[in-house]
Amino acid sequence: MPETSVSMPPQGARKPWLKSYHPSVPAHIPPLEHASIGALFDDCCRRFSEHGAYACMGSTLSFRALAAEAEALAAFLQSLGLEKGDRVGVMMPNVLQNPITLFAVLKAGLTVVNINPLYTARELKHQLADSGAKALVVLENFAATVEQALPGTAVRHVLVTSLGDCLGFKGVIVNAVVRHVKKLVPRWSLPGHVPFRQALAKGRRLALSPVAVGPSDIAFLQYTGGTTGVSKGAILTHANLLSNMTQLGLWLETAFVTRPRPDRIVFLCALPLYHIFALTVNALMGLKLGGLNVLIPNPRDIPALVKEIGQNRITIFPGLNTLFNALLNNADFRTLDHSSLALTFGGGMAVQRPVAERWEAVTGCPIKEGYGLSETSPVATANRLDLADFTGAIGLPLSSTDVDIRDEAGLSLPLGETGEICIRGPQVMKGYWNMPEETARAIFPDGFFRTGDIGFMDENGLVKIVDRKKDMILVSGFNVFPNEIEEVVMTLEGVQECAAVGVADPHSGEAVKLFVVRRRPELTEDEIRAHCAKHLTNYKRPRHIEFRQELPKSPVGKILRRELRDIKTDA
Repeated sequence: MPETSVSMPPQGARKPWLKSYHPSVPAHIPPLEHASIGALFDDCCRRFSEHGAYACMGSTLSFRALAAEAEALAAFLQSLGLEKGDRVGVMMPNVLQNPITLFAVLKAGLTVVNINPLYTARELKHQLADSGAKALVVLENFAATVEQALPGTAVRHVLVTSLGDCLGFKGVIVNAVVRHVKKLVPRWSLPGHVPFRQALAKGRRLALSPVAVGPSDIAFLQYTGGTTGVSKGAILTHANLLSNMTQLGLWLETAFVTRPRPDRIVFLCALPLYHIFALTVNALMGLKLGGLNVLIPNPRDIPALVKEIGQNRITIFPGLNTLFNALLNNADFRTLDHSSLALTFGGGMAVQRPVAERWEAVTGCPIKEGYGLSETSPVATANRLDLADFTGAIGLPLSSTDVDIRDEAGLSLPLGETGEICIRGPQVMKGYWNMPEETARAIFPDGFFRTGDIGFMDENGLVKIVDRKKDMILVSGFNVFPNEIEEVVMTLEGVQECAAVGVADPHSGEAVKLFVVRRRPELTEDEIRAHCAKHLTNYKRPRHIEFRQELPKSPVGKILRRELRDIKTDA
C-alpha cells in the first residue's frame, strides 16, 4: 500500500485519552517479564500450584496438575516429530482437555490453531489446509467432521478425546451417557488416531526437550470469523498476547479501587476458549492472576449455566450482550446472590443500554465494555473499571495503544468526526497468515490496523462505535446504523431480542427490516412502529418487521445480521 499523507497529527500523536486514565494506570506498559507464554505458564504454575486453575462438570484441576498434564502432552507431541513452529489444531469446547492441550502446544514450542468445533467439513478443511496444521486434537463428538475434512491436508497426527476423559471415575459414566443415551457422537473412523489419555500416559514416560521460544515467535494462528469473506489467520506472537495480558493487568487493578480485592479471583468462562475473547480474558488472564476458571461446555443451556453460577462465587464475568440478556430473562438467575461479582466485562458486540441497566439492577455490578478483534489479541480499548457509569462507548485506548479515526483516504480526522477506527500497539497482529496483500490492505505503513468499524473519539479520548462498515444501511442517501435502531427497540417492554438489516427497496435504495423475538407474545407490529416513531427520525424507522422464535447467532453468541440479510424475502 502506498504511503498516505496525513493532513493533521493523528489522535495517536495527541493522546487525549491519557488525561482520562485512572492515576494508577501508566501511559506505557513496562518491559515484558517473560519471553514466552510457556515461560509465564511455568512461573505461574509454580506460584499458584495448590490453587484450582480450572473447574468443569464438578471436577477441579489445580495449577500443579495442569502443569504436569501439559508437560506430559507436550513431550508426547514432540515424540511425534513435531518441531518448533509446527501448527497444531485444537478443536473442542470448554472442557478440561482444552487448556491442557493449549498450554502443552505452547510448551512444546508449537503454534496453536484454535478451531470452532461446530465447523462444517468445508470450513474445517479450509482452516487446516490454510494453516498447514500437522496435528489435531479433537473431541470425539466432532471426529466425524474431521474424517471428512482430513484428505488433502497436512494433518498426520490426530488425538481424540472424550468428554469425560479428565473427570475421573465419573467420566466413564459421562462418556457412556454421551455416546449411548444422548447419542451425541456420530459414527467416525480415523485410522491411526491416538486416544487423549493414551497420549498423556505415553508422555509421562518421556522427557520434554526445552525449546527456545522468543517474543517474536508465533503463539497462535487465530482465524477470524470469516463473516466478511474467506476466514483469515491472524498471526499472534507471544509478545502480542503477553503485551495484552500486561495491559489488561494494569487496567484490572482499578476494578478494586472501590471494592475490596477478593482472596481468590473466580472467572466464569461461558464463552468458548477457541474464541480470542475467552482465550485472553479467561485462559491467559486466569493464568496470570492465579484465578479459577469455571468452564461452561454449553452456555446455551441457560438453566445449567445458572446452576453453575449459583454454585460458584464468580468474581469476573466476561460475556456478550446476548448472554447477559438471556440470563436476565431467567427467573432463577435474578434470585441468585451476586455480591461476589466485582467485574462484568462486555465485548464481542455492542452492549445495549437497556440490557446494561437491567443487569446492574439485578446484579449490582455495572457492565464495563471493552473492544477488540482477533487481530488485536484482542483488547484495544476499555472503559474505566473504577467508575460506575455505563457509557455506551467502548472506552479508552489501553496503555501503549494508539487509536486514530481515519477517513476513506487514510487521513486522520479531527476529534468528534466519524471515520474508521484504526489501532496501533504491541497487541496488534504481525499480519495475516500467507496473505501479504490482505495484510497490506489491513495495516497502514505507519502501523495502524484498520478495524473496519466506524466510530469517533471525543475530547476525553473516549471511543464510540457507530457501526460496522458492512452493516451500514443506506436509505435515500442517509447512513442508518443498525446498532442505534436495535438499542431503541430493546427499550420497548416485550422485546427479548432484535436485529436490523438493510433490504432492497425500489424507492429508497435500501430500507430497514427489523427482526424481533418477543418476550411478550401479544406484542404487535403497531406497538413497535409507534415506539420507533417516537424515538427515531423517519428514514431510520423499520419499513418491514418480522417476528421470529429466535435469531441466528455465531457460536459465541453474536447475532448474525449477515444471515438475516441473506434470507430470501419479498420485503
